Amino acid sequence: MKTEIEITKAKRKAVATDLAKILADETVLYIKTKNAHWNIEGADFYDKHKFFETQFEQLDEMTDSIAERIRSIGHYAPASLRSYLSLTHLSEQTREKNDSQGFIKELLEDHECVIIILREHIKSFANDYNDLGTSDFVTGLMETHEKMAWFLRSHL
Repeated sequence: MKTEIEITKAKRKAVATDLAKILADETVLYIKTKNAHWNIEGADFYDKHKFFETQFEQLDEMTDSIAERIRSIGHYAPASLRSYLSLTHLSEQTREKNDSQGFIKELLEDHECVIIILREHIKSFANDYNDLGTSDFVTGLMETHEKMAWFLRSHL
């Protein structure tokens, strides 16, 4: 069925393309946070294990919301690891130690990167694509990342 929401087909396609990249970033960050949760070691193991669990659960909800936003504007969400790795702005890290400080610093950098990307899209979704819904949606994502980054930063 045709999507009729007063946003042109071309603009919806552009928004979906940008949202796919955001979904890729969120998914890679989710996996990196899962890695921290699974592989954390040290005297603060239990505390950080639970902390990372809370964060990956938030990211899981965010990825689902982004995919649903893509679908709501009439496009399909990417759903393969290959597509996420080709679309993401983030990079995978290999580490020698699985300590909380290393994981926290890396995840904080990724959240800050995502915040910058989201902030750049807020106005373009509204002004360039006439999509106030996605602009508002991305503002909410950015605010959630700002809080998650604050929580990470508070552990350093």
